[in-house]
Amino acid sequence: MYSISSLLQAAPNAGMMQLVLLGGMILVFYFFMIRPQAQKAKNAKKFQEGLEKGTKIVTIAGIHGRVNKVNDDGTIDIEVSPGSYLKIEKSAISMEWSNQLNKAAAPAATATK
Repeated sequence: MYSISSLLQAAPNAGMMQLVLLGGMILVFYFFMIRPQAQKAKNAKKFQEGLEKGTKIVTIAGIHGRVNKVNDDGTIDIEVSPGSYLKIEKSAISMEWSNQLNKAAAPAATATK
């Protein structure tokens, strides 16, 4: 008969196998979740720093407009309709308006072919 102590003993290489699996899980999280998010944030920061007058943008809140003035204090003035201006933070910019229009037009163009 088996004693309790012999049933509770782990295999000699079980600890090493757990470390390998843990390391694999960390790599999967890094390559599929952390790294793409960091690259997206880096690209957004680069776009926000390169804003200039006349760029069509979309804010995080979904407001569409054109950059009218880039201020030194980290804000920009956008024109949302002729003669109507908003002052917002650069960090509130989500994407370039023309990029969003191109993404929306691409699936429609392929569906008609």
